[in-house]
Amino acid sequence: MKTNQKTIIIAVLTLAAGLLLGWLIFGGSESKTIEEQQHEHIAEEVAGETIWTCSMHPQVRQSEPGDCPICGMDLIPLEDEQNSGVDPMAISMSPTAMQLANINTAIVGSMDPVKQVRLNGKVQSDERLVYSQSSHIPGRVENLTVNFTGDFVQKGQVIASVYSPDLVTAQEELFEAQKIKESQPQLFNAAKEKLKNWKLTDSQIEQILNSETAKETFDIQADISGYVIQKMVNPGDYVRRGEAIYEIADLSKVWVLFDVYESDMPWVKKGDKVDFTIASLPGETFSGTITFLDPVIDPKTRVAKARVEVVNRGLKLKPEMFASGTVEAKLPNRSGAVVVPKTAVMWTGKRSVVYMKSETDQGVNFMMREVDLGPALGESFIVEKGLQEGEEIAVNGTFSIDAAAQLAGKPSMMNPGGGPAMTGHNHGGMNMGEASETPVKPVDTDPKFTAQLTNVYENYLTMKDAFVATDAQKVSSDAQKVSEALNSVNMVLLKGDAHMAWMDQLNTLNSALDAIKQSDDIEKQRQEFARFNLAFYKSLKMFGLDNEKAYYQYCPMANRDQGAYWFSETEEIRNPYFGEDMLGCGENRETIK
Repeated sequence: MKTNQKTIIIAVLTLAAGLLLGWLIFGGSESKTIEEQQHEHIAEEVAGETIWTCSMHPQVRQSEPGDCPICGMDLIPLEDEQNSGVDPMAISMSPTAMQLANINTAIVGSMDPVKQVRLNGKVQSDERLVYSQSSHIPGRVENLTVNFTGDFVQKGQVIASVYSPDLVTAQEELFEAQKIKESQPQLFNAAKEKLKNWKLTDSQIEQILNSETAKETFDIQADISGYVIQKMVNPGDYVRRGEAIYEIADLSKVWVLFDVYESDMPWVKKGDKVDFTIASLPGETFSGTITFLDPVIDPKTRVAKARVEVVNRGLKLKPEMFASGTVEAKLPNRSGAVVVPKTAVMWTGKRSVVYMKSETDQGVNFMMREVDLGPALGESFIVEKGLQEGEEIAVNGTFSIDAAAQLAGKPSMMNPGGGPAMTGHNHGGMNMGEASETPVKPVDTDPKFTAQLTNVYENYLTMKDAFVATDAQKVSSDAQKVSEALNSVNMVLLKGDAHMAWMDQLNTLNSALDAIKQSDDIEKQRQEFARFNLAFYKSLKMFGLDNEKAYYQYCPMANRDQGAYWFSETEEIRNPYFGEDMLGCGENRETIK
């Protein structure tokens, strides 16, 4: 029994020893393999770790999501591009990205360049139908039968009577010559001719001869029919022979003189048809042809006059009435020009670019191309060089394409050579301060941000009034207040593309304000003011105002005849670029609510 127990104990110990040895041999090797596998798996995760970056500050690199430490935007994952078979300088966009960025494209076409030119002017008398009614008899004005401006006179109507001692003497000479007319008829005829030189008719002379009494006063008859536009004398005045006593105008035909600005002169020419309206005659439209265009420009107003001759039926058109007209103008010798929408073009004043669309098996791609622009056609541009008919370009959402290109280190508006994206706050595909025609779409905005932007606008109005007053010192101090209000705007309240757009606008706004604050030259301040307004327009259009209405106004003669915009709280034009010199020059272009 004891022998069996010992045998069992030995067998159990042997089995345990075998298991322990097997674990040491095989289990240790298995543990090492698991550790190696875990290490390799961790290494793979580190090697393939998702890197998070900021769309506006690509120098930011983090291993986990969060907010950008510079601007507060949400970080996005950094993805490697796989553009096999695609031009490395092109920017690829998925259909979803294009839809989110509201990108639209169109085929480039050619057309005869036509521009609608708006003209403002006044009705004036036809200079060829304005007459000076003079007194043909020297003497004293005894009576005026037409004694106020605006009265109508008929040809042959008696308009005044004059007492003339010289005429009395001439009549007495006629009576003496009549006595000897049989013997000296030439003397008699000469006496009659002397009276005729004073515009006395044959019937009047016969009446004098029949009465055999010299008349002391003589009637002056109107030489033409028309309206008295100026009365030169009063009863009791002495007038010389040939001196004007009335100015009479025939208003059956009138001129409408339109102002043509320098920038519009290439488009307006003699023979163009003008359709115009008169403010005091609502609902009626008139038309005429330009019969004359001033060969010189007025040095003060910087405009030339375009004359339209109009038959004045019913005498509806009265001198000094205001007229607003349009001309469908064509550029000569420019048939079949390449024309693109302004929304397709991005520019800084020196460079102009468009984005060409191409498609491959991998998807849609856009490539930047520089173009040379010709004259503007309202909402379009003539492209002189860089595009051909039939090519496809982006006509909306170009800012988003350019921002994506810059972020990817590829050629873009502000970085034509490509390379790493720019750092700091000057990002995006365009200089907002110089591109007034880029389309701006409103976005859903945090009410707090809108309220802060409205505060900037209210301070801006004070600065604008200082420009109207041409007070450089006050402009500088008011610009400081605008700058403080601008720096109080919390950009973290914006997300995504709206945040990117605001940062781009903010760069221009701050730059222009700094230049205004540091200058005491009103003209240099006004140049920066023009740049500020272009960027500020994009801000107000995109983010709106809080219970405010802004009138976006324009003067084509401002900014050295390049044209400039500004905002006003009222529709009344008070030009901040010229002040009192040309206070009313400008027009309302848009109302932002």
